[in-house]
Amino acid sequence: MNIGIVGLGLIGGSMAKAIKEMTAHKVYGYDILQSSLLAAQMTKSIDSVLDEKNLQECDIVIVSLYPQATVEYVTKNATLFKKGCIVIDCSGVKRSICEALEPVADKNGFIFIGGHPMAGTQFWGFDASRSSLFKGASMILAPDATDIAVLEKVKELFVSIGFADTTFTTPEDHDRIIAYTSQLAHIVSNAYIKSPTALDRKGFSAGSYKDMTRVAKLNENMWTELFLENKDFLAEEIDLLIENLTKYSDALKENDETKLRQLLKDGKDTKKQAG
Repeated sequence: MNIGIVGLGLIGGSMAKAIKEMTAHKVYGYDILQSSLLAAQMTKSIDSVLDEKNLQECDIVIVSLYPQATVEYVTKNATLFKKGCIVIDCSGVKRSICEALEPVADKNGFIFIGGHPMAGTQFWGFDASRSSLFKGASMILAPDATDIAVLEKVKELFVSIGFADTTFTTPEDHDRIIAYTSQLAHIVSNAYIKSPTALDRKGFSAGSYKDMTRVAKLNENMWTELFLENKDFLAEEIDLLIENLTKYSDALKENDETKLRQLLKDGKDTKKQAG
């Protein structure tokens, strides 16, 4: 197959490297940063630069851009995708993207599938990309009444580059759950590190501190857009967390040993149940 990749940052660059290393597919790539595009060519992560001509030859196009840029790119190039081409995005939100692009796909004869690879690091850019990034990860797909044969084709591609499985969902459920499993974690980490004690922590921190603060080092431009695109679900999760934290704070201030022990046990039991 001919596969186009738009955006050669951490995710798009890793997609390109993985597809080139683990499959026989031809990869065309494009990035607005000439340094990333040149690096992709020099490392043979792509076969050629993606342009208007070879875009029309692609069987699958993977768009790894910020949400608004994804909508703009697909809309702008809608007439260039060949009939039956499968266009998949890699953004961390799905409702706004799928609502905007599914009608565009129907009108222009290509297939759009909302996607979200559950993999990443606290680093970004092509230099941080690697072919092993998706090993054992889950690829979330939010298809719009897509043919089973198409979904099998997409699943086969992602499994071939290291994903352990594909998870099918709706845009609504994706955004609701991801607000908790990913976005809230980044908010908490980013807020947690703001304690003045963080500057005095050397010699006093171990694994739990590193785990809590790893994703505080984030790309503020990308995450601001993702958070605002999912503000309703994310705000709900933040409010619930504040409510729960207040219970711990109250128990400490009241010196209530019984209440504190029960709160801790409840959290432990919930973790056992949730996995």
